[in-house]
Amino acid sequence: MKSDQQILAELKNESTKQAAFRSLVSLYKERLYWHVRKIVLSHEDADDVLQNTFVKVWRNIDGFREESGLFTWLYRIATNESLTFLSQKKKRAFVTSEETNDYIIENLQTDPYFDGDDIQYRLQKAIARLPDKQRLVFNMRYYDDIKYQDMEKILETSAGALKASYHHAVKKIEEYLKSEE
Repeated sequence: MKSDQQILAELKNESTKQAAFRSLVSLYKERLYWHVRKIVLSHEDADDVLQNTFVKVWRNIDGFREESGLFTWLYRIATNESLTFLSQKKKRAFVTSEETNDYIIENLQTDPYFDGDDIQYRLQKAIARLPDKQRLVFNMRYYDDIKYQDMEKILETSAGALKASYHHAVKKIEEYLKSEE
């Protein structure tokens, strides 16, 4: 498996750029898919957002300044594309956050890609009720085990604010799960 440095070097060389990009996609596609999927929730929407993410990466790879790791940069693009997608979807549909959350919860049970048990379903239902930013921070920290330092770069938010968002998300999830018992 190639390292990020090898892939970056090959991406800067026109004769190896396409093969290196295929390696990059192969290496990170699944991790990015699941990150995007936790934000947009629908398999079809996640595929669309992921495709947009890789298009943006292809167009902007020459501008990557290596101030952060390659995956951090990819993750940031995927996050921004996901949030843009959700924002556009809400504008097109003219729905409230509560209606969006209800839609998410309804589709969770009928989603053929969701194979969780009752406990997992209740957790996902609680997560779906969180405000967008808290849901994003919770997923990044709990599921993806991303450090606050890396989240700062991805979300351009201070570690203190991220910790507060995570703390509030955990409290809301706990309250929801207790009320469901």
